[in-house]
Amino acid sequence: MYTLPNLPYAYEALEPHIDALTMQIHHDKHHQAYLDKLNAALTNYPELAALSAEDLLWHFEDQVKVQTPADIQTAIRNHGGGFANHNLFWEILSPEGPREAVGQLATAIASQFGSFANFRSQLIDVAIKQFGSGWAWLSLNEKQELVLSSSANQDSPLLIHHYPILGVDVWEHAYYLKYQNRRPDYLEAIWNVLDWQKIEERYLAALNKS
Repeated sequence: MYTLPNLPYAYEALEPHIDALTMQIHHDKHHQAYLDKLNAALTNYPELAALSAEDLLWHFEDQVKVQTPADIQTAIRNHGGGFANHNLFWEILSPEGPREAVGQLATAIASQFGSFANFRSQLIDVAIKQFGSGWAWLSLNEKQELVLSSSANQDSPLLIHHYPILGVDVWEHAYYLKYQNRRPDYLEAIWNVLDWQKIEERYLAALNKS
């Protein structure tokens, strides 16, 4: 069964951009709830519980390598997505690290979007326009191209075989205590805590996976 990963930094480490109470509730309550419901759904399916959460989602639609029983498909999509998405989110945040793209990812972003500044503006726009709860993503598609997208609720790019490099949580629980309904303010602030070394590592892993 899956376990909740510890935050790789203290709750208050991302202040003033993301406050300690939001981090504590987000990790200890919301992320834990997705984990608990995912584990409950997999109780009678040990062969699925032996897979990584990412593989559960990667093979969800194709139903070839992994046969997801109909009675738990909604739970896998919602709670498996919530668990995997938050694992990624904590990983790419940091009080330290480069604040712009580095390495091969920097080159790819410049090629795909013209400049890092253009990419930044486009990702913020995608995140602002996501209606209701969801995520904004930078992913690598099956052609090894960088793509921007948004998804509702806890849907993951993994469901369509896009490997997520960066995900920005735009559920209100990610920002409401500090920013209330000011999603654009949260989306400006989060660039101060994105760790582009970690995002680069995910990009290199995606190149090897696709």
